[in-house]
Amino acid sequence: MSTACRRRWLHVLFCRGTRLDYQDISYSLGNGVATVTINRPEKRNAVRPRTYDELTHAMHRAADDPEIGVVVLTGAGDKAFCSGGDVSDQASRTPDVGRTHMRRLLGLSTVMRMMDKPILAKIRGYCVGGGNEIHLFCDMSFASERAIFGQTGPRVGSIPIWGACQLLARYVGERKAREIVFGCRQYSAQQALEMGLVNFVAKDEALDALVDEWCQEILDKSPQSIRIAKLALNAGSDQEFYQSYFPSSTLLASIYGNDENMEGIRAFLEKRKPDFRKFRRKGL
Repeated sequence: MSTACRRRWLHVLFCRGTRLDYQDISYSLGNGVATVTINRPEKRNAVRPRTYDELTHAMHRAADDPEIGVVVLTGAGDKAFCSGGDVSDQASRTPDVGRTHMRRLLGLSTVMRMMDKPILAKIRGYCVGGGNEIHLFCDMSFASERAIFGQTGPRVGSIPIWGACQLLARYVGERKAREIVFGCRQYSAQQALEMGLVNFVAKDEALDALVDEWCQEILDKSPQSIRIAKLALNAGSDQEFYQSYFPSSTLLASIYGNDENMEGIRAFLEKRKPDFRKFRRKGL
């Protein structure tokens, strides 16, 4: 999509309000709850530029609706909450495109953090890479016992600077955060619960009822009290996030498209193990 076309499309996206026809997500309302669903099950709910833009629009929509008190964020199907960024889209990324992408990410995380309503993540299946970072921006997390968590950045030639490097340590501690980011291992829902990454784990068939129970509990509380509490709870980590994000996002954008970055992307698309060791040889 050309820059001009994308600008025209974004104008339509953000000006049509509730009449928007989403392609990558769905949005539903009921009894004070807005449910936002990443709706790309054929891609394990991997997110592409349009997905981020639609999520941002939906979050603004929920934030501006005075009748909404809680937002539930989830993924379509039972295979994934979100498997991260769509790597096929990243194959053509350049530093210029990367800088635009970093601004796009910031827009989504900012509305999620500044929204004065709790966002509850309802997680089935994979919650990895950028998907785990989206989950970190939610206020509470509820996982199916078959959910899987982890980061993928260094495994595909990238870095999880959009939340994981800043917020993971707050949830699981410094040592565990470094293990998750450096090792790119995957963790079960029970392991995620034990390390403090999620609030609750439930059997798959009981997950919806548990999340709804918590939505109703929150809706019974004073909205102005919840509003102030969320902003107060976020105050310290917001400072850390923004101080880290701006310089690190510029650095990440600058490596898009170079040989080392592309080795991770090509390996993923070719379904092979990447050879990053060659970038530690003398003369490189």
